[in-house]
Amino acid sequence: MEAGENKRPETFRLMRKLIEYWALAGGAVLLGVVATTSWSLIRDILWKTPVQGENEIVQVGLAVAVFAFLPICQITGANITADIFTSKSGPRTIAVLTMASSIIALLFSLLLVWRTWDGMLDYRELNETTAIMNFPIWTAFIPIMISLALLVVAAAISLLDAIDDYKMRRMPDPILH
Repeated sequence: MEAGENKRPETFRLMRKLIEYWALAGGAVLLGVVATTSWSLIRDILWKTPVQGENEIVQVGLAVAVFAFLPICQITGANITADIFTSKSGPRTIAVLTMASSIIALLFSLLLVWRTWDGMLDYRELNETTAIMNFPIWTAFIPIMISLALLVVAAAISLLDAIDDYKMRRMPDPILH
């Protein structure tokens, strides 16, 4: 940020850090999935006894990890972009396009929160569990809901950052602050 420029409130800095740590936690979950799969494969090769419920662990773990990465992708601008169309555009044009994409991300993340919440309540009401481990499926929705709430925050922050970029006529900075 340039000297004399209004800085985001401390809350935004803390939310960015929380999003970063949440993504790291998602990475830890992903490493756990890899370790479980590896251990299951080793057990299957050596003793013909794979880890019971491995597929369920992989399905839940991957879902949790993927959703944990969404907020960091939004706030760092790591989502898919078509730079070929904007490579010769000025800062204001890019800021407008970033604002538009942030608005779409915000609306879509709010839709995901709403529908995922309803899905979680349905699974909880039906008390559906996984076949082998009898793991209540609705509990997997808890970290996913946290991820989606952080995605809403990330989309809002990226929208406010794009508005600032537009006002200041500067190129967007997708790096975490």
